[in-house]
Amino acid sequence: MGLLSRLFGKRENKNQIRKRPDEPDVINVENEDERMNWAMEKSRLTLHYFESCLTSPKEGQQYFSIKVKIEDGQIIEHIWLSDPVFDEEGNLFGTIGNTPIDVRNVKLGQKIGIDRDLVSDWMIVENGRLIGGYTIRVLRENLTGRALADFDKQLGGMHIDEGEDYFLPDDSTPEGAIVKIETAFNEDNLDKAADCKDFRKEAEMMLAKFKDKGLDDEVIDKTAEVLKLGFLKSLQEDGIPKFNDLKQAFPKREKVSDNHMIITEVCYYPDRTKSIQRLNTYYDGSGWKVGSPVE
Repeated sequence: MGLLSRLFGKRENKNQIRKRPDEPDVINVENEDERMNWAMEKSRLTLHYFESCLTSPKEGQQYFSIKVKIEDGQIIEHIWLSDPVFDEEGNLFGTIGNTPIDVRNVKLGQKIGIDRDLVSDWMIVENGRLIGGYTIRVLRENLTGRALADFDKQLGGMHIDEGEDYFLPDDSTPEGAIVKIETAFNEDNLDKAADCKDFRKEAEMMLAKFKDKGLDDEVIDKTAEVLKLGFLKSLQEDGIPKFNDLKQAFPKREKVSDNHMIITEVCYYPDRTKSIQRLNTYYDGSGWKVGSPVE
């Protein structure tokens, strides 16, 4: 039995377990499940990395698969494709790797072409470790005890930790904003690093307990300027942190509001140790900015 036939699919129906003939059960997750929706969004935001590795595999990368949304009228099913390939225009092609449960317009082993916008997950097995596989991780989080052991066994015993994520270093996502400021640190570019921060929001948060005293914009702006100067001074005196040799994962996004997200970042060091921090990020109308760590 191949790896794909051991993977668990995700369907946009009510929570239930469905039987797949001669293959493991399919675990269904609510369409409203925010963690699953975020997992699918995350796969699309990092698809560029999968595509790059598919073209030029890195050392130890032995398996590639991609999950897509198949529509059959009003019926939707998410199915893994084996042997994925992108053409020069970025169109996706692959072979149906799971026996469909609901849709009837595709079948196991069929070669199909599909819009890349319908990608819902991707995975790479690298030195026995899962990279990507965001929907798999969500399904696994719901399991304990024997169910978890059986799930891992059917995945072939691959190592599953926080993984590694590859967000583009820009301000279009909270995670990208974090990568962007870390890239600025690597470049010793203090001005670029400062531009990645939202000192005004930090000032507002710091002064929130005094809001009943009638704080105005001038006080907030002056406080923000002090915070910026302090940030630059600390980097000049204490040294600029470096992220060149680190690998990162962003396993959790906590929504405080539409314009405020708390992002969990895991950093892997060359000596195989790791650190975990939670960072405030804010959307200022033009893009995401990085705030202070959550204490």
